[in-house]
Amino acid sequence: MSKLEANTIAPSTGTTLTLGESGDTVSLGTGASLSGFGVNTPNFFARLDSNQTGITNEVWTKVSLANEVYDSDNAFDSTTNYRFTVPSGKAGKYFFQFSIYAAAGDNALNRLHIALYKNGSTILTGAINDWTNQAFRNSQMYSSSGVIDLTDGDYIELYGKLFHTGSGQFLGTGADAAATRLIGYRIIE
Repeated sequence: MSKLEANTIAPSTGTTLTLGESGDTVSLGTGASLSGFGVNTPNFFARLDSNQTGITNEVWTKVSLANEVYDSDNAFDSTTNYRFTVPSGKAGKYFFQFSIYAAAGDNALNRLHIALYKNGSTILTGAINDWTNQAFRNSQMYSSSGVIDLTDGDYIELYGKLFHTGSGQFLGTGADAAATRLIGYRIIE
């Protein structure tokens, strides 16, 4: 076995640098660090920045996620469309975590359904149903997560549907400021 010492190893222009062959293991030495590899980007965290009011009973409503906590590739539109769009060259599997905290006041909220839409159609859903005793309450929160295959230009949006007899709203202020949110990142494959 021999040892190669160099400050920089680069392939010829327009070619690929390959370390090892099939069946080999490439590892870092003790105390060494790795940079530029294995970064889960793009990644983002968007949340509701104020209560979204006027949520119509039993109608899917897009959540206006106007506050970006972080957005590595500026791929989340928090001003107009409130959605994440896959940047060019960033296709792959993406993990998403999403939740909505909703209220209707005066024990007027019965059910909460949440969904992620991909390119305008439902792809992941979740729900809290009080079918057994039809109990009504002031507020409910539901979270879900999943992995979605996305290609360049695909977009993801968060929607909610409330079943209520009062004034429905998605909550985004005070202690619950980050409860209505959408978080996502590309999975390293």
